[in-house]
Amino acid sequence: MNTNSVFQSRFDALNCCVIVPTYNNAATLGPFLAELRTYTLNIIVINDGSTDETSRILDLYPHLELREHTENQGKGIALKTGFKAAEELGYKYAITIDSDGQHYPDDLDVFLTELESRTDSDPELLLVGDRNMGREGIPGKSSKGNRFSNFWFLVVTGIDLSDTQSGYRLYPVKLINSLKLITWKFELEIEVLVKAAWKKADVRNIPIKVLYEEGKRVTHFRPFWDIVRIVLLYMWFVLVSFFYIHPRNKYQDFKNKGFKRFWKEDVMKSQEPPHKKASAIALGIFVGLSPFWGIHTLLVFSLAALFSLNKVIAFLFSNISIPPFIPFIIYSSYQLGLFLTGNGFNWDLNLHNFDSGTEVFLGLWQYIIGSLALSIVSAGAVWIVFYFLFSISNQKQVVKP
Repeated sequence: MNTNSVFQSRFDALNCCVIVPTYNNAATLGPFLAELRTYTLNIIVINDGSTDETSRILDLYPHLELREHTENQGKGIALKTGFKAAEELGYKYAITIDSDGQHYPDDLDVFLTELESRTDSDPELLLVGDRNMGREGIPGKSSKGNRFSNFWFLVVTGIDLSDTQSGYRLYPVKLINSLKLITWKFELEIEVLVKAAWKKADVRNIPIKVLYEEGKRVTHFRPFWDIVRIVLLYMWFVLVSFFYIHPRNKYQDFKNKGFKRFWKEDVMKSQEPPHKKASAIALGIFVGLSPFWGIHTLLVFSLAALFSLNKVIAFLFSNISIPPFIPFIIYSSYQLGLFLTGNGFNWDLNLHNFDSGTEVFLGLWQYIIGSLALSIVSAGAVWIVFYFLFSISNQKQVVKP
């Protein structure tokens, strides 16, 4: 073994390897591998059915652990092949890095340093390289797609990442191989992040450098179809997280903490300032009274994530629209809509008033106007009341001996 590899002893001590999926990257593969081997020889390369000079280049590096697909199967399948090979070879951790010249091998140091600080009692660690997508030189379509992914990752996991699409990552091999992964292309990297977070892994960003050179970098990302797949994947994750993962996790927290501690830490979050707690309640009231029936749960979790508010509080108060209250909410909204459209109040409302399509449409429009107005006014009033109550409560806690 070449003991001159800069980080070889650290890779061996951490039982860590590097996984390199590659497909038709012959233009950058040779120089990339030459530089990578100066840092470690624990390298697994997956040749995903390349049709260029990739095979010839790989023949020049016989010390590498090589896995080959006879046909191109997609980055996701290549990564799964790499994770399986890593576990077979006895590695506990794997750092994935792209072979297109975008990533700098010397950034392996930041992943190793973070892994070295982990203790056995800590949750499994999954690190994602943060490419600082807001800086100059980053293609606009890349930064926009990343912001989209970051937002929905926050919605479905509650974890705020600034880069969810970087391929430069550190994975806990055994955990990843235990996940039931259903995708096979670029979207697998998002699927792994979400499902690892649902397994309580410590998923976070770590700063890395990145090189973008227009015309030199070969990318196999297909803007339309790959984005469609990512969107469909997140749609599925939203449904699963809202109707299973979030409720399951909160129920487990409730069982483990008991009512008093759960109410204080998970519902009221005593460390949050009064305006944040009041805003979460107001958001719940706004959504619960709004005319967006059928998507209240999706809406309240999404807006809570967007504004960094307590999702549990917002969800609880959005249930103001439970069945016994629904007739009163609809009636009040319609009456307010009548008033706001200049028609006064109609206390003798009955179905005979809607005996034509025009009147039905007009009545629906008046209801929507009134519902939005009721939502806004009620949310504002609730915010004022609860901000006042939380402020008093905080003052009492401060002066309490």
